[in-house]
Amino acid sequence: MQAYIIRRLILVIPTVFFVSLIIFIVIRFIPGDVIDIMEAQYGQSIGLNREAIEHLLGYDVPVWQQYGEWVDRLVIHGDLGNSLWSAQPVMNDISQRWPVTFELGIMAFLITQLVALPIGIYSALRQDTWGDHFARSFAILCIAIPTFWLATLVVVYPAIWWNYSRPLLYVKFGQDPLGNLRMFIIPAAILGMSGIGSNMRLMRTMMLEVLRQDYIRTAWAKGLGERVIVTRHALKNAMIPVVTMAGGQLTIIVSGSVIIENIFGLPGLGQLLTNATTTRDYTVVSAVVLITAVVLVFINLLTDLSYGFLDPRIHYK
Repeated sequence: MQAYIIRRLILVIPTVFFVSLIIFIVIRFIPGDVIDIMEAQYGQSIGLNREAIEHLLGYDVPVWQQYGEWVDRLVIHGDLGNSLWSAQPVMNDISQRWPVTFELGIMAFLITQLVALPIGIYSALRQDTWGDHFARSFAILCIAIPTFWLATLVVVYPAIWWNYSRPLLYVKFGQDPLGNLRMFIIPAAILGMSGIGSNMRLMRTMMLEVLRQDYIRTAWAKGLGERVIVTRHALKNAMIPVVTMAGGQLTIIVSGSVIIENIFGLPGLGQLLTNATTTRDYTVVSAVVLITAVVLVFINLLTDLSYGFLDPRIHYK
């Protein structure tokens, strides 16, 4: 397994390189140049024209040279650069905002699994009953409802009907745990809705397939109870495709947090990325996307390693 992990970690290097190269170039093709925005807002007040601003920011050299200098600072000094607007290190903003996105993603992931897996197992064990039909309908509803639309309704209608609005100031978990959970529970549940539906349907399908296997019928014939058969014999084999999907859903949760954080006003990396894209802060966008890519690569690695725990027959060479 050690050799497998080392090979996967080596593959991280070209993956991260191509991600950084693509985002570094693509962000500059968005209509509206950061130099034009700065010249329009501050050019006359500070007495600088476009050429002077380009030279000040180091954008008077070719893009490939800018990318080389950025990679050089990142690899040698671990420096992701400074924001074009605040001139502050990007890592300062990221270090302040990543706990928000992390908490939102973890809560959404836990809610997804805690709701989807038990209902999916129950639906398989009670196939074609009213409970099964209701669970399948609920799964389809979770998949069909757009999260951004539901999030907007949750924010707007309570304010119209009951004059209630969510707290606008971010509350840290260490300061007020209950206040922090109240702020995050609804956005996390909405963010995890599509995952609930997908995992529920997949869990039901895989459990039905496993429950029809010969060794499960043998366990029934030996007189084992339903709980023992499900927990000891069926669940681990049914979980492998579900774990694969759950690992992929973390990617969706990270990307979906950009929308949810902006709707609910959560000061996380998603909101930072949106603001940086709007102002064409290339350094911030490149840094956030690069860190996100690294995190997702390691999530995929952990997902692959979990297969060996669920099924001892799987070996890594």
